[in-house]
Amino acid sequence: MGVIETLILTTSIAGVVGTGLGGLIGALLQKDSNRTVSLLLSFAGGVMLAVVCFDLAVEAVGTGVSIYTVIASIAIGVAVIYFLNWLIDQRTNPEVPHIDENHPQTHDDLDELIHADHFREHYNHRDSRLALFVAGLVMACAIALHNVPEGMTIGASYASDNGVMGKAALTLAILIGLHNIPEGMAVSVPLISGGMTKWKAVCITAASGFPTVVGALLGYWLGEIGPLGLCLSLGFASGAMLYVVFGEILPQAILMYHSKLPAFSAIAGILVGMLIIFG
Repeated sequence: MGVIETLILTTSIAGVVGTGLGGLIGALLQKDSNRTVSLLLSFAGGVMLAVVCFDLAVEAVGTGVSIYTVIASIAIGVAVIYFLNWLIDQRTNPEVPHIDENHPQTHDDLDELIHADHFREHYNHRDSRLALFVAGLVMACAIALHNVPEGMTIGASYASDNGVMGKAALTLAILIGLHNIPEGMAVSVPLISGGMTKWKAVCITAASGFPTVVGALLGYWLGEIGPLGLCLSLGFASGAMLYVVFGEILPQAILMYHSKLPAFSAIAGILVGMLIIFG
């Protein structure tokens, strides 16, 4: 099997299968546990943080490109994902009643993270097909904003290992697959509660993981251009993941389950990530 085929297969399992499995679980149970999701998210966030800081960022520095270029590419990754998320929030938050001045200044539920609550509001109000389509498109864009940089980290790591599935890339693929399970649950549950058949909801949920494959191909393509391209790919993907972990996953995990356990789960994830990288 060729390099591209292996990359597509790996990220399809992590993105499409992981999200689809979450959608199937959500369809069967039609509920999720805030405690379980919180601890799973924080643990995955910890491992991702370890891989980004101890592997991907180090690889970016090791390309021989100026450290200022590395820092700039990481900062750009943070800024781009933050800005795109901010644009979506500005469009959707005013239309969701429970998001007001008393709401935390971040997402505190998976429904908010992927804007499923926004879609549900339009559905419950029996809005026009166009309004529902736009709300669904917004939800798809919100999911893509997480899946594309996640895929880029796999693709960039793959490129840095000269087309070989190294420990970092494999670890990221497994962790992103696990991270996508609760995200898939968050997609399918509101679709089913809105009247969609279970299997159609599961299929749509699985399809929402496809941007992971697109991100992986983009990250790999940039990495193959040369040292500068590899640096930009590794740096941008690292910055995007740093924002996702610190700006969304960890705050959301703590807000979903008011306890110190998410913090300990994240620390455990960092230690496991270090063990995988250096063990």
